[in-house]
Amino acid sequence: RTEIRAQGLEDIAQVMLTGCFGLCEMGPIVRVVHDDTYYIKVKPEDAKEIIEEHLVKGKKIQRLLYKDPETKEIIADSKGMSRYKKQVRIALRNCGVINPESINEYIARNGYEALGKVLTEMDPQQTIDVIKKSGLRGRGGGGFPTGVKWELTASSKADKKYVVCNADEGDPGAFMDRSILEGDPHSVIEAMAICGYCTGADSGLVYIRAEYPLAIERLKMAIKQAREYGLLGKNILGTDFSFDIDLRYGAGAFVCGEETALIHSMEGKRGEPTMKPPFPSVAGYLGKPTTVNNVETFANVPPIILKGHEWFSSIGTEKSKGTKVFALAGKINNVGLIEVPMGITLREVIFEIGGGIKGGKKFKAVQTGGPSGGCLTEKHLDIPIDYDNLVAAGSMMGSGGMIVMDEDDCMVDMAKFFLEFTVDESCGKCAPCRIGNKRLYELLEKITQGNGITEDIERLVNLGNVIKDTSLCGLGQSSPNPVLSMIKNFYHEYEAHVIDKKC
Repeated sequence: RTEIRAQGLEDIAQVMLTGCFGLCEMGPIVRVVHDDTYYIKVKPEDAKEIIEEHLVKGKKIQRLLYKDPETKEIIADSKGMSRYKKQVRIALRNCGVINPESINEYIARNGYEALGKVLTEMDPQQTIDVIKKSGLRGRGGGGFPTGVKWELTASSKADKKYVVCNADEGDPGAFMDRSILEGDPHSVIEAMAICGYCTGADSGLVYIRAEYPLAIERLKMAIKQAREYGLLGKNILGTDFSFDIDLRYGAGAFVCGEETALIHSMEGKRGEPTMKPPFPSVAGYLGKPTTVNNVETFANVPPIILKGHEWFSSIGTEKSKGTKVFALAGKINNVGLIEVPMGITLREVIFEIGGGIKGGKKFKAVQTGGPSGGCLTEKHLDIPIDYDNLVAAGSMMGSGGMIVMDEDDCMVDMAKFFLEFTVDESCGKCAPCRIGNKRLYELLEKITQGNGITEDIERLVNLGNVIKDTSLCGLGQSSPNPVLSMIKNFYHEYEAHVIDKKC
């Protein structure tokens, strides 16, 4: 901004903050919008050169341009980057494009049109039918059909109903929801209002972890702007529909990603799950019918309303429609955020979009679905990614974390790493999770210290299956997944630890 003023360019150039481009390992990034040039790893002292050379003389600064990790070719714009070629951005449509702190920029990109459309042209059931026909499923990990959930709340009779946005996002290596809230908070606010209209709710709550200060700040700003514009509050857009949103903060408990534990936490109780039914759609927050969806699920709603269910359902696979946002992390060249159509293969994600394995090392495995997911290997690389295929392969979609491992990673250590996290995050309510996972971890500790015996591997499998079958909620039911899938796919590494006493 100082350089633009110094060059007298205020009338033709402006600097704006924006959300995540997805190129996480390349930041700080400056994008020159008019010719789609990306400058990476920019330092403050580069500002003068960018303004003088690029904006004034029209010359691109080669040393700051993106280099393809494989070909080493210098690429100036996003169209030339292999990581963008197979992406389809729906939930992330505005991230990196608009200033998230400006409601006008959101409105300029069809913002709040979907809300206007449902309030003036569609009744609640018609809107729910569009969401049902689109095939949108919950992006928080459960994969439950969104329209069906909305319909359950709508059909529940009560004097008060709620819409809850789950922005807890507790997986290690996951930052999808955070990026949407930091880069496009109004899309979530608009979708929550649409959900309120459909279900008969007039109150919305965003449950967000307190460790997300920038997301919280931008959400607060967006809610304030929406109220000022008459898009939240009483009689929205001159109709008889009223809806407002408040924030509730979580202390970073992984188990509070489970909807009943989340609701208890918002009520000021211990964040522990309860048996279902009753489902939150019947008896949720303060005992009232409550719709709980996560950030990414909500972000898909406005485009579905505007473009139609046919458009959305034409993307993806038969049972998994649309796109999915993944956070690529680990031993991969292009660490960052991606959004791809359901049905794309792991090979395309890791080697084309992700740019392959760091340092030319050999790919070994990828953990999908966070600490509750499973480990997939080279033999799984050509499986189309969707809810059902990942489960069949011994993993899960989860919320979208994807941690890539190379030939140097020990799979016994990796299993122990994920299990240590879930042991720490167990709420302790049910014995299988509280005690069983601790015993599972102790067996892994024994094996990694060179004190294991062959029978310990069988004990891991038996105990893991019992914990899965008997735990109360999704945390315990899925916590043994990394251990079980790594034993299945890398049994020889466990044998090496217990028989040869080597890693």
